[in-house]
Amino acid sequence: MATETSAPRRTAPPTHDLGIDRAFVFQMARMPALAALWVAAAVLADRAWAAATPAVPNLGPVVVICLGMILAAAVDGWAYKVPNWATLPLVLSGWMLGGLHDLGVPADAGAGGFGAAVLGTAVGFGLLFPLLAVGGVGVGDVKMQMGFGAWAGAYFGAGGPGTPSGPGVVVAAFCAAAVVGGLFGLVMIVLRGRFRENARTVAEIMVDLRLFAGGQAGLAARRAKERRSRWVKLPYGVPLCVGFLLYLWYALVLTA
Repeated sequence: MATETSAPRRTAPPTHDLGIDRAFVFQMARMPALAALWVAAAVLADRAWAAATPAVPNLGPVVVICLGMILAAAVDGWAYKVPNWATLPLVLSGWMLGGLHDLGVPADAGAGGFGAAVLGTAVGFGLLFPLLAVGGVGVGDVKMQMGFGAWAGAYFGAGGPGTPSGPGVVVAAFCAAAVVGGLFGLVMIVLRGRFRENARTVAEIMVDLRLFAGGQAGLAARRAKERRSRWVKLPYGVPLCVGFLLYLWYALVLTA
C-alpha cells in the first residue's frame, strides 16, 4: 500500500532583524569619519594659510566651510535634495573643532568652543524651522544651515572688537540668503513661466507661516503636506550657499 509522502517543510532562515534599517545605520556610522576628514581639512588649511600669509588673519577654516557649502549646494542643484553625507559631517566637524578649542588643542585659528558651535547649530536650525514646518524648504537645507552654524560658532565664538560673533554671522548670512533666495525664486518662476501656480504656492506658504506664528503649527504642517504633491521644487540650498558666501566675503574681506 502506497503511502503519501509530504514535501519537506521549508523553514525560513533565522533572522536577526530588529526593525532597524541597516543601510541607514551604516550610513550614520560613516558620519564621524567624514567629520574627522573635514576637521583635518580645516587644520591643513589653517597651516597653509599661516605659512602663505602670516600677516593676514587666518581664514583657512572659513575657506573649508565655504567649500563644504558649495559641495552641498551643488548636490542640491543637481538632485534637488541635500543628502546626509553632505551635511551631517559638517555639523559634527564644527562640534569637533569647538571641542578641540576647549581642550586647548591648536587645531586652527578658531575662537569658539563646543558650546558656541552647538549654539550656532541651534540658531541655524531655528531660523529655517518655520519654513521647514510649512514646506518652504527641505530637511537637507536645514541641516546644511546647521552645519554652517556649527562652524561659524566654532570659528567666531563670541566675537570681539571688529569681529562678528558666531550666532551673529549665522543670522546675517541667513538674511543675505533670504534676499538671494527671493531673487533666485523669481528668476526660476520667470524661466518656467508658471506664474499663477507659483503665486498661489507663495500665497499659501505665507498663510501657513501666519498659522505657525499663531500657534497652529499642526494645521500649517497638514496644509504643507497636502500641497507637496503639486509643489514646484526649488533647490534652496543654492541661494542659501550664495548668501552665506556673499556675507562672508563682505564681512571678512571687503570690510576687513
